Amino acid sequence: MAIMEGMIAKVFRETLGVELTLPMLRITYTEALARFGVDNPDMRFDLELVEISNLAKDCGFKVFADAVKKGGIVKLLNAKQCASFSRKEIDDLTDFVKIYGAKGLAYVKVQEDGSWQSPIAKFFTDKEISLIDEAAGSQPGDLLLFAADTFKIANESLGRLRGLLGQKLGLARKDDFRFVWVTDFPLLEWDGEARRHVAVHHPFTAPLDEDIALLDGDPGSARAKAYDLVLNGSEIGGGSIRIHNRDIQNKMFSLMGITAEEAEEKFGFLLGALSYGAPPHGGIAFGLDRLMMILTGSDSIRDVIAFPKTQKATCLLSEAPGEVDDKQLRELSIRRAVRNN
Repeated sequence: MAIMEGMIAKVFRETLGVELTLPMLRITYTEALARFGVDNPDMRFDLELVEISNLAKDCGFKVFADAVKKGGIVKLLNAKQCASFSRKEIDDLTDFVKIYGAKGLAYVKVQEDGSWQSPIAKFFTDKEISLIDEAAGSQPGDLLLFAADTFKIANESLGRLRGLLGQKLGLARKDDFRFVWVTDFPLLEWDGEARRHVAVHHPFTAPLDEDIALLDGDPGSARAKAYDLVLNGSEIGGGSIRIHNRDIQNKMFSLMGITAEEAEEKFGFLLGALSYGAPPHGGIAFGLDRLMMILTGSDSIRDVIAFPKTQKATCLLSEAPGEVDDKQLRELSIRRAVRNN
């Protein structure tokens, strides 16, 4: 990670004349979701999310209370001094969060006297309103936006909304470069349909040393030696430290429903190599196109992709696909299909 920071600093120094402050900020995956709702947070502005599940679980607003009772959460985003938003603007924000699975978006406009203007205000006691205002850091003129749903939907919908508001309110300047490493991702997640664990990163990602014991009793809580480098809300690089112990690799395969026989058939070469004492090793891959988009101040990654493709899978640069002669086809044992019209 230190080596990559030095490389990125050199790139920014020599291309833009920008000196980056090292070391770069690091936060865990858990902290990223708690504060920003997503694992690729834009650090150029605040607008942090606040969970109020404990305050909402017994409130009179059934939507909030039921969400918590079903194992979900209630979170809010305080859009500072946005109480002037029109109903249409709020409806547009509601339509936006629905893209990410949210059923709706509750809102509160904080009035000059500190009172709530909202269709949901009548469901809350004065004490509940006071506690929520305190948690949100509410001030007159603020717009409180609420999501009540599963952990994933509530976080992602408000996290994406935060990014949208950052752009809409002019809080995210293109010439402001804020890096953050996101670390300690979950190692595994449960696939309810397949009824087994799947790797969040890939099956060869090493667990944190202190979490290896969890693989036997609580694998879903194990964290990975995985890391993403995020710049202005975009993941520009990601990687992990690999498993170098055969027993741990076999345990990972087992947790993912891969039998010993299957593991040997598909990955015997790897397991054999590990048994000889492979050293700890890891890596990272950068998304060059995404990085170029940010460096050039482009609005779309399509502006900088070296070999852009159209929806018909044609390449504008090389004009592919082109004609192929019969000799090339014979070398590849490919025969043209004859279409009957």
